[in-house]
Amino acid sequence: MSEAIRALDEQDEPALLRDQFRQLLRYRTLLVTGVLVGLLGSGWLALSGEDTYAATGEVSVRSATSDPFAAGASADKGINIGSERQTAVSDAVGTIAAGTLVKQGDTVEVGALLSGLQVTNPPNTLVLKFSYTGRTPEQARARAQALAEAYLEIRRERTEDSIDNMVDGYRAQLKPLTEQRDRLAEQETGTGGDDVTSARANLIVAISALNQKISELRALDTTPGYLNKKPVAPHNPTGAGLPLLLGLGGVVGLALGLLMSWVRLVFDPAVRSTRELVRSLGAPLLGTLPRERAGARTLLAIGRPGSRLAEEYRAVAFRLAYDPSFAERRRLLVTAPRGDNDMARAAAANLAAAFAEMGRDVLLVEADLRTPSLAGDLGAAAPKRGPRWATGNEGRNWPADSLGNVDVPGSGAFTLVAGRRTDNVPRALTSTPVSRILAEGGRPGAVVIVFAPPVLSYADAVALVDRVEGVVIVCRPREVHRSDLERIREIIGAAGGSVLGTLLHPGYGRLEQRAHRKAAANRARDRGRAAQNPAERSGYGDPDAAPRTGDPAETLGLRTLDGGPGRGGHNSAAGHR
Repeated sequence: MSEAIRALDEQDEPALLRDQFRQLLRYRTLLVTGVLVGLLGSGWLALSGEDTYAATGEVSVRSATSDPFAAGASADKGINIGSERQTAVSDAVGTIAAGTLVKQGDTVEVGALLSGLQVTNPPNTLVLKFSYTGRTPEQARARAQALAEAYLEIRRERTEDSIDNMVDGYRAQLKPLTEQRDRLAEQETGTGGDDVTSARANLIVAISALNQKISELRALDTTPGYLNKKPVAPHNPTGAGLPLLLGLGGVVGLALGLLMSWVRLVFDPAVRSTRELVRSLGAPLLGTLPRERAGARTLLAIGRPGSRLAEEYRAVAFRLAYDPSFAERRRLLVTAPRGDNDMARAAAANLAAAFAEMGRDVLLVEADLRTPSLAGDLGAAAPKRGPRWATGNEGRNWPADSLGNVDVPGSGAFTLVAGRRTDNVPRALTSTPVSRILAEGGRPGAVVIVFAPPVLSYADAVALVDRVEGVVIVCRPREVHRSDLERIREIIGAAGGSVLGTLLHPGYGRLEQRAHRKAAANRARDRGRAAQNPAERSGYGDPDAAPRTGDPAETLGLRTLDGGPGRGGHNSAAGHR
């Protein structure tokens, strides 16, 4: 026993990611626009911006020491490298450097000078790296060197000022001791006491200690540091070059394009993927029709050798044939959501041909009574005997008088009940003769396929759902909205039917659209010509000779406007009350 057609698994995360990526790639225009904007922006920055040059100098910071060669001497004694970095970018350093540059002919304000300076400290070192960015190589070199030398100069001045302050403090302590020593010296000369001698000796020791400290401070090495690397004039400008900027612009532009595509995807009401279509409609995907330019003007693809479109229709027909929902009743309604119904018309005709090729007794009913055209497109011929469901005078009225045979080259033939324009289409579709036609699907080996107008444009398809339970929706994903599919599912379910599946078509190319418009214009011209000249009307019967039988279905609901399928005209017999 065959299993029912099931929808796709929604928990396949890799498939979901692939679908999302494909959905973003649908908006190629936005992606290309983003990349172009990024490239143009980066090119503009590279070509319109002024060239800048960076010169770098390195300064090794050291503290003042009495004996730098003594064992255990530490170069980082009392140095806080973070504070030194802040000092290097201070206004004090900038003021000294600006004064030096003025002497060299470079007049610059302190704020403007410091704006191009960057001081960094490599980890675990006492080195400050002075990097200056200027408009010319010489300017960058001169200002970097002036700032580095100004930093060393201010460190030297601050160290010397600290030494002078300490010396002045020691001297302030030394002065009263010296005066006291002199007084004790005078007392010692007069009296010669031991106490005076001892006090004077203590004062001499204290004075000697203070003098020693002053001497040590005067002997300190106050070198603040060394300029290990002098700045040199750079040869090339700093910053990314044109190739690197273009590469970065392309990456940023691609990210911008993906962002715009994602925003467009979020607010796009159309179906974004086949998975979303299946989820919205609640029915599986039966197939995707390939594009064939050669068959743009031919309705039937089955019968053309080597046609990929014909093979897809055969695959869909086989899939439906083994679906339990369809095999139980063998009645199928083919329609589109809204708008152009040509692809649904082609799908109904080709599915009928595919079932005929499988040996089924196929009956194709054109329920499009507003713009009927299947008889002319398929070249149907009138049969030699009347239909088996027509009894008595019913054979003289629609739909019995619109019976025709369609030969499929190399595949067999099927029966066509061509549509005819009527005043009251819903009344015609719900009449007793139409119900008898649709009941033919209950015969063994018989298949009834009904082609109806778009389900959201007219109620014709809904009027037939209670007798043709299985529905196939033919649509193009980018032209149908998710809300439309959900509404279709609700309408068909409420009418007692079910959607067997969806058939996707690629739409028309430019040449195909041109041929389609030309064919539609020709059909309209032929209908107008037939309406003006009754002698040119063609049909499978003469409805003017049909008498009334008293059937209510033969009143307004079946009053035709043309004398044959796809022709303009008026059926006088069916129109009499």
